[in-house]
Amino acid sequence: MNVLFAAAECAPFFKTGGLGDVVGALPKELVRQNQEVVVVLPYFKNLPEHYRQQCEHVFDFTVNVGWRQQYCGVKRLVYQKVTYYFIDNLYYFDRDGIYGYYDDGERFAFFQLAVIELMERVGFIPDILHVHDYHTAMIPFLLKEKYHWIEAYRSIKTVLTIHNMEFQGQCDSQVLPELFGVGTERFVDGTIRFHDGINFLKAGIMYADRINTVSPSYAEEIKTPEFGFGLDGILRAESGKLSGILNGIDYDINDPETDPHIPAHFSRADLSGKKQNKDYLQQLMNLPVRPDTPLVAVVSRLTRQKGFQLLVDEFENLMQLDCQLVVLGTGDADFEQFFRYMGDKYPDKCAIRIQFDVSLAQKIYAGADIFLMPSAFEPCGLSQMIAMRYGTLPVVHEIGGLKDTVQPFNPATQTGTGFGFAAFQGFYMMHALTLAINTFLSDQPLWLQLVDQAMARDFGWTRSCEDYLALYRDALK
Repeated sequence: MNVLFAAAECAPFFKTGGLGDVVGALPKELVRQNQEVVVVLPYFKNLPEHYRQQCEHVFDFTVNVGWRQQYCGVKRLVYQKVTYYFIDNLYYFDRDGIYGYYDDGERFAFFQLAVIELMERVGFIPDILHVHDYHTAMIPFLLKEKYHWIEAYRSIKTVLTIHNMEFQGQCDSQVLPELFGVGTERFVDGTIRFHDGINFLKAGIMYADRINTVSPSYAEEIKTPEFGFGLDGILRAESGKLSGILNGIDYDINDPETDPHIPAHFSRADLSGKKQNKDYLQQLMNLPVRPDTPLVAVVSRLTRQKGFQLLVDEFENLMQLDCQLVVLGTGDADFEQFFRYMGDKYPDKCAIRIQFDVSLAQKIYAGADIFLMPSAFEPCGLSQMIAMRYGTLPVVHEIGGLKDTVQPFNPATQTGTGFGFAAFQGFYMMHALTLAINTFLSDQPLWLQLVDQAMARDFGWTRSCEDYLALYRDALK
């Protein structure tokens, strides 16, 4: 079948989180399974120069953004057998960041209109148009309310993937005529109204043929007031077309047997290289080289969503245990300042790097023993899967995708692929962390058994891709 992806992020071109990883990996796997795939992205300023040089200018046309006539350049790049089209407009996309501008509503209105008008021009009319998060969630609405007169578009089925419910694209109702060039009827009758404006994500939920989130548990959680961010009632009403498909991780990149970023390769059958990676990481982070001391790692955005208030509350207690801690990430200023202070206070037990460093992240996955993810909510999460792939056991809050991917250690049966805590409180996080640390210190044969069970899990995209193909076929019925 023909599948067109429209998204604001895509690895390896530009990404801020899991959305970029999914749009980078899923199309590649679909192509491997003999599907025809096109991905449409904005031509952001931060596209790396070596990819810019490979892009060819195909043509340009004008997009009517309400009363404005905006230039739309189209650039094409074939990368790893996937065809990418980049939408070029300096006014909207020649900026340092991807999001966070006062006119994001207008920027992504332009992009969505351009995606739809691009399809006929490049001669690719998809069976499935797969949109992601609020940045492209108006496309199903526009196909049915604005472009329904184009006969070739009438048979297109739409799938909306929600990667994070928190970001919804809320705008004034006047963006309908002012940006999209449509009337306000669907605002007046309440279909896409949210409070006093319109909500891009709500429009996508109402108009897409199928909706999915990036884990089965998160698909259930967003139907509750706690996690639905005001749209839980709509999702309950539309639950018949809502499902959850667990993300995968890119096994081409995250492979301890071939990873170019780590000093020693290893495998499930031969873990000797993992010990070398731990020694190297301890030296690199200026920690004492102690093979028998469990090394706890954090690689994350340092935000409240990721649960780091729990670690702040329990940090002094953690430092009393026989362990070392490595933290890599950036985020909220108060968290950054706290971790820097603690790194100075406990230089022999705690190493802090307030930065974004992909190469160092891979070294941490490979060299650590324990990986901490105390997220308050987590639609899917990729880090816990990468950690298990590298034989590093996660300690997670049992929520969303963390609950779906990590089997908590059961001392009675001696099974599990990590450690979990159900209640979002520092006491319970510390109980799980302490259990992990003590298990490492007291029973290495059991620890290695858990590592083997974690590394045996299959988190590749083949399984997830088959689930997406089933979802596409269901939408086409």
